[in-house]
Amino acid sequence: MDLNSASTIVLQVLTQATSQDTAVLKPAEEQLKQWETQPGFYSVLLNIFTNHSLDVNVRWLAVLYFKNGIDRYWRRVAPHALSEEEKTTLRAGLITNFNEPVNQIATQISVLIAKVARVDCPRQWPELIPTLLESVKVQDDLRQHRALLTFYHVTKTLASKRLAADRKLFYDLASGIYSFACSLWNHHTDTFLQQVCTGDEAAATNSLERTLLSLKVLRKLTVHGFVEPHWSVEVMGFLHAVFERLKQFLECSRSIRADNICRDRLEKTIILFTKVLLDFLDQHPFSFTPLIQRSLEFAVSYVFTEAGEGIVFERFIVQCMNLIKMIVKNYAYKPSKNVEDSSPETLEAHKIKTAFFTYPTLMEICRRLVTHYFLLTKEELMMWEEDPEGFTVEETGGDSWKYSLRPCTEVLFIDIFHEYNQTLTPVLLEMVHSLQGSTNMEDTSAILIKDAVYNAVGLAAYELFDSVDFDQWFKNQLLAELQFSHNRYKPIRRRVIWLIGQWISVKFKSDLRPMLYEAIRNLLQDQDLVSCIHMQSVLFFLNGCLPVDDFEFRTDQFLPYLESMFTLLFQLLQEVTQCDTKMHVLHVLSCVIERVNMQIRPYVGCLVQYLPLLWKQSEEHNMLRCAILTTLIHLVQGLGADSKNLYPFLLPVIQLSTDVSQPPHVYLLEDGLELWLVTLENSPCLTPELLRIFQNMSALLELSSENLKNCFKIINAYIFLSSSEFLQMYAADLCQSFCELLEDITTEGQVQVLKVVENILKANPLLGPQMFQPLLPSIFKGILDGERYPVVMSTYLGIMGRVLLQNASFFSLLLNQMACELGQELDQILGNMIEMWVDRMDNITQPERRKLSALALLSLLPSLNSVVQDKFCGIINISVEALHDVMTEDSETGTYKDCMLMSHFEESKVTEDEEPPTEQDKRKKMLALKDPVHTVSLQQFVYEKLKAQQELLGEQGFQALMETVDTEIVAQLQEFLQGF
Repeated sequence: MDLNSASTIVLQVLTQATSQDTAVLKPAEEQLKQWETQPGFYSVLLNIFTNHSLDVNVRWLAVLYFKNGIDRYWRRVAPHALSEEEKTTLRAGLITNFNEPVNQIATQISVLIAKVARVDCPRQWPELIPTLLESVKVQDDLRQHRALLTFYHVTKTLASKRLAADRKLFYDLASGIYSFACSLWNHHTDTFLQQVCTGDEAAATNSLERTLLSLKVLRKLTVHGFVEPHWSVEVMGFLHAVFERLKQFLECSRSIRADNICRDRLEKTIILFTKVLLDFLDQHPFSFTPLIQRSLEFAVSYVFTEAGEGIVFERFIVQCMNLIKMIVKNYAYKPSKNVEDSSPETLEAHKIKTAFFTYPTLMEICRRLVTHYFLLTKEELMMWEEDPEGFTVEETGGDSWKYSLRPCTEVLFIDIFHEYNQTLTPVLLEMVHSLQGSTNMEDTSAILIKDAVYNAVGLAAYELFDSVDFDQWFKNQLLAELQFSHNRYKPIRRRVIWLIGQWISVKFKSDLRPMLYEAIRNLLQDQDLVSCIHMQSVLFFLNGCLPVDDFEFRTDQFLPYLESMFTLLFQLLQEVTQCDTKMHVLHVLSCVIERVNMQIRPYVGCLVQYLPLLWKQSEEHNMLRCAILTTLIHLVQGLGADSKNLYPFLLPVIQLSTDVSQPPHVYLLEDGLELWLVTLENSPCLTPELLRIFQNMSALLELSSENLKNCFKIINAYIFLSSSEFLQMYAADLCQSFCELLEDITTEGQVQVLKVVENILKANPLLGPQMFQPLLPSIFKGILDGERYPVVMSTYLGIMGRVLLQNASFFSLLLNQMACELGQELDQILGNMIEMWVDRMDNITQPERRKLSALALLSLLPSLNSVVQDKFCGIINISVEALHDVMTEDSETGTYKDCMLMSHFEESKVTEDEEPPTEQDKRKKMLALKDPVHTVSLQQFVYEKLKAQQELLGEQGFQALMETVDTEIVAQLQEFLQGF
């Protein structure tokens, strides 16, 4: 591509590519895409985006195409890679002038230079770093800033490389430029501080930007540029200087107005200082040991004493607390239980920690956390009153919440209390005892202090297990506080119910729960619960006391409150407006339904009528729809066969959630499959609509995702529900999907597919083998070849056992097919199969399959076939093994009986702790009543087959056949056949 002639053309096309008119835009994009692999194209782009007289949008697009081209074509091994000659020219052009006037374009140029450096520096681009170091020294403000910006992005990129050779190069680079980087940072920092003192805001802002960039460079060099940084005097000197500079910048913030643009940059720089310390501690905990004392003194002084008043800001407090937490929790600083096994470095760090965290220090930290940082602010209380739902979302984990001060203080409290619980437990208990009794309603401060202390007791519940008699506290004080209805007592009611939710899984007598349910019901009956600040805590408690893993929960205690609780929760669901709150209420309703199961049926009518409306309203809110799906899952399980009445709403929901051609499936698929499965399991019959949904399955099987297991369960559910009707419509598609899956799936996946095939043959022994005939030759061959995975071989034998036992004519056809395909005699293949079956019987671990194998091989008798007679000994061996598996001796009569026999269907009695059988459970039992494994006595079958063989061969011939069997096996057989 000739540069002079091409520049005009490329410029014209780039201009068209910035158009808002798609008719102009699309052809331009296509043309640029074709030029991407043309030699000289990137040289033209370089000329365009470095020409400051051109349109900014065109230059922006040129630099983006250049940057993307580096990712695709810069490496030597890339298809259509750039020539070495062009790359040399481009590298030189990129660092000729650092004078880009537009900030956004300057940033993109810095990033693309860093991308080239990642591949070429220092070997193919040794001049890059020296050029940058020279350029950051120039007096021109613009060039200096752009060079410093590039220096940062290059350092950041090189620091991110992880191969050993690349790490070594970065270590060498860091040791070579570290001193210069420190002096550069100090220069810009001193300049900034001087300009702040003289009141030159514009100059100070520019200097602060350079301070920030040079500090970012030092952060990467310090954290990633040294193997053992504590041996470097310069590194440790810089880290100690960080504390002094932090103090200077914090003091400096006093003189800069909050609305000043420099104030924002100043706070970012202060936070960057703390990130240097946090990153260094994370990457080099032992190198950080000399800094532990100073870090703790600095952080504690600014966060827990008057030193920080008026100058600290929230994000800085969060960072200081994180620093304290990382030192307290750091595994490297914790000695082993056997102190002699600990390293000297660990013992030294632990000694410093122990010396710092004295009783007075810990007591002051604990008290300040609880009585200062845990206190609800006026702004929080006002938000709660004005927008309780919005505040609930924030408090339970909104995006801004996880970076805010409150959760950080709570985590720090938990970590410090866990580490020093023996010291801090008496401190917290003293605070609790000082708050016993009623609180003056006019004293807002006292109410907020009690809220904060109760919060601390809840957070430390596990640590206080042996120190607090929570049952007595509940009866003597907390229950009364729940019932205290004064408007100003709302924060305490909210906190008490949250506190009980924290303790209920730790230490709370089951006998007290009815009293608690009564109190909760009263709270739910609040006429204006949505606007009350205890709504979230009520939900939190119910969520905490109802999950399945709460072993203290007793349904009989909850049932008297079920109707009113469910009705009140449903009313709340209708009243709240935010998606997150609706999701929370739905989750609690799901827990209630799951807990009481079928006993929910009389009360769900209102919810069943409301969910279709809520589903429609939540079209743009997929997470709320996930919550609805979860509720429907529990609802279907609770309603059982009555869930059929939900089908007009339920089936379209399943259809949408499991249709991979619909965008929402990304969010809804997992829960949608679960709902599909429980719907089938509880369905009393197969409806045309339920059958039609299976059209979604083919695409789902093609995904081969983690949801395959549920897909197989769904297929099994259709088989149990109505195998004939289902297979008549979908057998061909299913067989094709299975054939494709078995070629490209894990061993576990193969077993899942084969188990489905086995269930199909069990449910439909006559038509099943014909419908899935394409699968059977590979299974037969797998048996002959002695499949090496035992679990796969076991399933192969289970499938072949079904065919042989229940469809002998089809087995004969299959045997003929295999003889033709393998070019062997039919008898030879039969003999090889029996021999392998006998040899691999130990692969089969399930008693049902072991009995099936015995029945299947015995079904070959009586026979005059020489191969069958030759394998007679093996067939008897398998039969005796299976008899040992399934026969149990009656202690009274001394006779044996087959323990797998089922004579008729019995509804088993369900205890309170057991879930009632689903419709599918009943169908499985009915299917078992038709299964030879459960209807044919193995003992009698062996006797009849041996008797028939004896009649066929005569006494002498049969006796000769029995002599091929080991005498011990014969003796065991005779013992099993006593009485016949």
